[in-house]
Amino acid sequence: MDKSAIWKWLILVVLVVVSCTLIAPKDSSVGKMMDGLGIKSGIGYGLDIRGGVSFVVKIDEEQIRDQLKGESPDITVSELDAKVQKALEGSQARSLEVIRNRIDTLGLSEPVIYPGKDNTIVIQLPGISTNKQAEAEDAIRRVAFLEFRVVHKRSRDLIAKLFEKVKAPDGYKIAAGGEDVYVRDIKAVPDEKMDSAFHTRQRQFGQDVVRDAEYEFLLEKDVKQGLTIYRPYFVKRRAELTGDLLKSARVDYKNLGTPVIDIEFDSRGAKKFASITSDYAPGGAKNPDPNNYYQLAIVLDGTLYSAPRINEAIYGGRAEISGSFTPQEAILLANILNAGSLPAPVKIMERRIVDPTLGTDAVNSGIKAGVYGCVAIVVLMAGYYLLNGLLADFALILNVVLLPLGAILVAGFLGMIFGGLQGGGGLALPVLTLPGIAGIALTIGMAVDTNVLILERMREELKSGKGFKAAVDAGFTHAFSAIFDSHVTTIISGIIMFAVGTGAIRGYSITLTAGLLINLYTAVFVTRMCYDSRSKGTPNLNLLKMFSLLGETSIRFISKWKIAIVTSWAIIIVSWAMMINAGLKDPTKVFGVDFTGGTSISLSFENKEKPSVEAIRTAIASAGVRDAMIQYQKAMEAGSRELLMVKVATPKEGKDAFTAVAEKFPTAHFTIMQQDDVGPQVGSDLKRKGMWAMVLALVAMVVYIAIRFEFGFGLGAVVATVHDVLMTVGVCYLAGFQFNMTILAAVLTIIGYSLNDTIVIFDRIRENLRKVQNKSFVEICDLSINETLARTLLTTFFTFISVFFLYFMGGGAVRGFSFAMLIGMISGIYSTVYIATPITLLWYRFKAPDMGRNKVQ
Repeated sequence: MDKSAIWKWLILVVLVVVSCTLIAPKDSSVGKMMDGLGIKSGIGYGLDIRGGVSFVVKIDEEQIRDQLKGESPDITVSELDAKVQKALEGSQARSLEVIRNRIDTLGLSEPVIYPGKDNTIVIQLPGISTNKQAEAEDAIRRVAFLEFRVVHKRSRDLIAKLFEKVKAPDGYKIAAGGEDVYVRDIKAVPDEKMDSAFHTRQRQFGQDVVRDAEYEFLLEKDVKQGLTIYRPYFVKRRAELTGDLLKSARVDYKNLGTPVIDIEFDSRGAKKFASITSDYAPGGAKNPDPNNYYQLAIVLDGTLYSAPRINEAIYGGRAEISGSFTPQEAILLANILNAGSLPAPVKIMERRIVDPTLGTDAVNSGIKAGVYGCVAIVVLMAGYYLLNGLLADFALILNVVLLPLGAILVAGFLGMIFGGLQGGGGLALPVLTLPGIAGIALTIGMAVDTNVLILERMREELKSGKGFKAAVDAGFTHAFSAIFDSHVTTIISGIIMFAVGTGAIRGYSITLTAGLLINLYTAVFVTRMCYDSRSKGTPNLNLLKMFSLLGETSIRFISKWKIAIVTSWAIIIVSWAMMINAGLKDPTKVFGVDFTGGTSISLSFENKEKPSVEAIRTAIASAGVRDAMIQYQKAMEAGSRELLMVKVATPKEGKDAFTAVAEKFPTAHFTIMQQDDVGPQVGSDLKRKGMWAMVLALVAMVVYIAIRFEFGFGLGAVVATVHDVLMTVGVCYLAGFQFNMTILAAVLTIIGYSLNDTIVIFDRIRENLRKVQNKSFVEICDLSINETLARTLLTTFFTFISVFFLYFMGGGAVRGFSFAMLIGMISGIYSTVYIATPITLLWYRFKAPDMGRNKVQ
């Protein structure tokens, strides 16, 4: 073995070791070591698989009232009520989007967030640790109202008067050492007593000295020689500039690693910031004295973080927030600022532990189905392709092993490019949810296809009489263009989905992109390394022996294109017409509660042997209630009773669901404790971003395929992909499935699967256009489809095996996903032949395009 080959194998070993290390438990020695390097180890699971914690938060009307009254002490009751109502208008929807952005900045956690009644918001997070829970609560509570205010020009003198009178605000005392600073007096006012009313009183401290209601008293926290001190300032109440014009915030490290937050304003904010600093700089319009210096206080949620001196006008719209931050606090604060400010403060009303939404039994059966499906693929690959199949299996296993490394690198890269990953925040694996699993399923399917494509190409080269090395070389060379184009096209769509999308779409795009990149490495490079190691000396051609169940075919596929297109689009038109008609009358007949919201009923029960989620799901479905979200919940307080929460589309379905479980499980003594109206999990912003993500991904596909092939090929591929999506959704509706997050995950998978199949055949058409003479464009298309027919049938069969296991063993919660996958796969094979290829033929008017015009007429 030469030195270059040794290095290739060593690199593979290192990658495998690193990837395996990433999934080490967080509390293990390896996990702690990785955490110290800024890399979060361990696999996280989403709410649908593992469960987690749930918060119910409510817009704090009383705090709004206190704040408004503190700003205007003389305001009348009626005026105050009017201002409170104005502050509450639209605050729930805005708060929901801000909180979602804060919690799921990078798309790694995929929370469930939806509006409840009376200005409440339900926030469910995947199983997080106590520390992360506290961090999440802090992120939820923070209003993040950023202000730049001017410090009183005589603040230092006024503060000196306070110290001359030995006056300190409640909860503080004058520090020893002669400097005009305070320290905490916990005995006088404990931390838990420092509520909003306390801070309102504190801001009014020192009015007998400043004698100006336009200014308030604020404290800046600092650490000096290990002692926490508080510097007092009199700061103007009115802000010169707010965080509404903020463009971005990121963590930087200065002064021997002390974290600060660098902020940048948008164009309007930059101009305003330059104007403010110019006016208050020495000799400025509002500070004509060249020897006088103003300070600009940076205030976040009423807390003074720093008050730097204005020495000169600052252009470029950049500023810095400094303070006694830990790295974690700085990262959290930067993320909160990037997510935006809440329109109103919120308070946490409830904290609960929640079970997985798919149900533990469905998760376990789904895992078994997935394992059985993968084992079946491995066995069938080895049985059909013999030793070559074992090498393909080796590549498939490597895909799974290397996926954690790929996912963490892709998440970090996309986070830095498109925002969401703060400097110093470390890298972390995305949590594993059903959409993420869909991305993995697609990559495994494409990995199978890649290996089959290479092996079938080798078979063709062997039939032409080539030897071992020549057959291997030609097999990899001729298959590479199809593999490369199909992978790159899907990777581009995945990146666009991440850039434009959010939540589940981002999680899907991370696992998809990572899996495809790894598959390019394992299938093209690692398996080639294996063949190269076998080609030393005089290799036996029997090493390339494979079974062959399908001989050469000469089916005239294209001759039936008119009948196929009419039939196909007729099914789509009829199914979508029925679906749209039903949706206009009642959206709950088409969309699941993820998209429409509905009614949530909380049921208490007495049976210690609680019914499984799958059993409850079956009972509710038998009553005609579709797409119910079922989840066991329990308050965090000791001694709390467990409740069953069922979310359905309408109050009537809520009653039907209760009746069904009460009759099916009489010994459980189910009782309705509470019934509420709840909003959709997928809000308007998520719908808009998700739609744009898919539209832009399709446009990118057309552009890339047009560059690599020609425009007509790109048009055919996208029309076929759209066809497959419409067909899948339409048939799922006819089969009684509602469009929910599960079906969405399947649709995302189908987009990639359909495109992959189309590009493989288009690649063969392109190749034949360049080498086959004396055949028409239609004949070349038929020839290409026949030449790739074995690969198409084998890949479909292998992938069908895993989906069939999932459908029959995965349980009701994932049956919608597996059914949609089955329909999408069938449609994908069909559309490549009878949609994509005919559309391309029609575009070129059945004449060969430029790439083959010199040879084919």
